[in-house]
Amino acid sequence: MFLQFFTSLREAQVPVSLREYLTLMEALDADLANQSIEDFYYLSRAALVKDERNLDKFDRVFGATFKGLESLSGAVETTDIPGEWLKKLAEKYLTEDERKQIEALGWDKLMETLRERLKQQKGRHQGGSKWIGTAGTSPFGAYGYNPEGVRIGQDGNRNFRAVKVWDRREFKDLDGNVELGVRNVKVALRRLRKFARTGAPDELDLDTTIRDTASHGYLDVKMRPERRNAVKVLIFFDIGGSMDMHVAQAEELFSAARSEFKHLEYFYFHNCLYESVWKNNRRRYNERIPTWDILHKYPHDYKVIFVGDATMSPYEITVPGGSVEHINPEPGAVWLERVTQTYPHTVWINPEARKYWSHSESTAIIRRLFSNRMYPLTLEGIEEAMRELTR
Repeated sequence: MFLQFFTSLREAQVPVSLREYLTLMEALDADLANQSIEDFYYLSRAALVKDERNLDKFDRVFGATFKGLESLSGAVETTDIPGEWLKKLAEKYLTEDERKQIEALGWDKLMETLRERLKQQKGRHQGGSKWIGTAGTSPFGAYGYNPEGVRIGQDGNRNFRAVKVWDRREFKDLDGNVELGVRNVKVALRRLRKFARTGAPDELDLDTTIRDTASHGYLDVKMRPERRNAVKVLIFFDIGGSMDMHVAQAEELFSAARSEFKHLEYFYFHNCLYESVWKNNRRRYNERIPTWDILHKYPHDYKVIFVGDATMSPYEITVPGGSVEHINPEPGAVWLERVTQTYPHTVWINPEARKYWSHSESTAIIRRLFSNRMYPLTLEGIEEAMRELTR
């Protein structure tokens, strides 16, 4: 019944936080309402209503929820709080004005402060702006808000503001057999073609057969290798995080590319390219491929395509150790520059709409590193990218 009371208040647009609800439950455990409905009314109103303009809404919900009860004894058995709520306790919701008042520390200060907090903190903490905990404005922890923070112990993204994630995350491989919308993507990719006859002679050469038959006076069948697209392609897919919203588009591109290019190699990375990549997301912690090996293995005549939204903390591109998931010895920008220097024909395809690119500092940095060779993941954008790769 108490849980129903809380959810009904939220549905009635009374701004009640989970932390306030838990405070009320603690007050009930301390028997501050004396099992009296009347006392509970004043206790809950004091704990849950922050603006007198919501008093009427509160009264209506309270009357509907506890109608007919003379004491709290009939409601006590339903005070259990879902375990998921207790796990994360509360999420921090702030207005835009409140968010603007919270200042970022900057990369060096952030890492230095985290080391100090780990040395000093002895127990769990909730709320506040300093310690590692939940539901606060501290740069460290979960379910709170900070413009640049280290995410620790939180399931999934909320504000997309973390500059480093201190949790083990699992990503899924892209499905290379998706067919929805793939046909149109194939047509766009066909601008990137260079035909050559390769392989065993298993195709009838009709013109030569006719000429030699007429010349020799008997049937002289001639075969030739099949004419194939000889373009060689490397594709690097950004996976996980904000790219989860673009999986369907990335899978369509992946499926089309696998069927269109016979010489195709693909690799995964997260946010920015660093010293290693991987081919299987289930085994990405154990089976890494050094990026140097790729640069040395595949010749410079390969066409290179990066697929990613380019949305991340700028530190992930510009600072050693700036990766959201690990301590990278060199900045991501160094690795991106090595790729563009090794492979003259390199483009970045971005699933975010072009009109939003100017809103992201990291997108601007990557566009600069790629000499503005960034194109949207649309049919027109893919065609533009393929034209660029054929120059």
